[in-house]
Amino acid sequence: MEQRYATSPEQIPGMDTAELRRRYLVQDLFVPGEVRAVYTHHDRVVLVGASPTAEPVALPTFPEIRSDVFLEHREIGIVNVGGAGTVTVDGTVHELGHGACLYVGRGAQEVVFASTAADDEHGSARFYGVSAPAHTAYPTTLVPAGQGTVRELGDPLTSNRRTLNQYIHENGVRSCQVVMGVTTLHPGSMWNTMPAHTHDRRMEAYLYFDLPDDARVVHLMGRPDETRHLLVANQEAIISPSWSVHSGVGTASYSFVWAMAGENQSFDDMDGFAIADMR
Repeated sequence: MEQRYATSPEQIPGMDTAELRRRYLVQDLFVPGEVRAVYTHHDRVVLVGASPTAEPVALPTFPEIRSDVFLEHREIGIVNVGGAGTVTVDGTVHELGHGACLYVGRGAQEVVFASTAADDEHGSARFYGVSAPAHTAYPTTLVPAGQGTVRELGDPLTSNRRTLNQYIHENGVRSCQVVMGVTTLHPGSMWNTMPAHTHDRRMEAYLYFDLPDDARVVHLMGRPDETRHLLVANQEAIISPSWSVHSGVGTASYSFVWAMAGENQSFDDMDGFAIADMR
C-alpha cells in the first residue's frame, strides 16, 4: 500500500510537473496477479486495483489500516474496468461485466476477485475499488452496467455529450460515505465536467478507462484561478482534493469512474465556476 499525504492549494504554485504527478496521479494500479492500493489521506480514501489472471486474488489486510480484515471499519465500491469477472464476498459470487458496480459494506470478511473470460474483448477482469471509513453496515449490492440512475448531460455543440450512471448514491445503492458512478463520453465528445466545479465537503477520485493506448486525457486540477494539468493514460487515476477542480479533455472518447467521500453524499452539492473566470 502506497501512502499519499494530504496537500493544500497553497502548495500547488511551487510544484513542477513531476511533483504534481507524484502527488495526484496514480499509475500502475493494475498489475497482473496482484492487488495494489493507494491510501490518499484525503478523507482517508483508499484506491484499490485488483488484476486477477488465471488465479483469483484476494483483497489483503494491509498493515497500514490496522484492522483484522480490510473491511472491518470500511466499505468499498468496486467497478470492473476490464473483461468479465466475479467478486466473491464471504462465499457469495457476484458476476461483474465491463462497467458493472458492486458495493460491499462494512464487516465483510473475505473479498476475492476472479477473471472468467480470457477471450473477452476487454481482456482479463480489472477491478477498481474506492474505500472509505464506514460507521455502519449496508448490504452488498450489485448494479449491472448502465442500470443505475442515468443522467444525460452536455451537448455535442460543446463537445461534452455524455451519459452519467449513478450507482452508489443517496437515492440508489446505500452507503455510509462512498458515492460512485461511471460517465461515458459519446463519440465526438471529449470534455468532461466543464464548466468545472469544486465541493469542499467531499474529495473525489477519477479513474479514466476505455481510452486507446496512444490517447491521453488532459486533466485539469487546482483552484479555478490557478489551474494545472496532468496527462493521464488509460486506467490511471487522479486524486482530487476537495479544494480542486476536476475536469478533462481527451484526445479520443473515453469513460471514467468517479467516486467521492466526505461530509455528505449530495451529488448536486457543488460550487460551479464560469469558464471565463478560470485561469
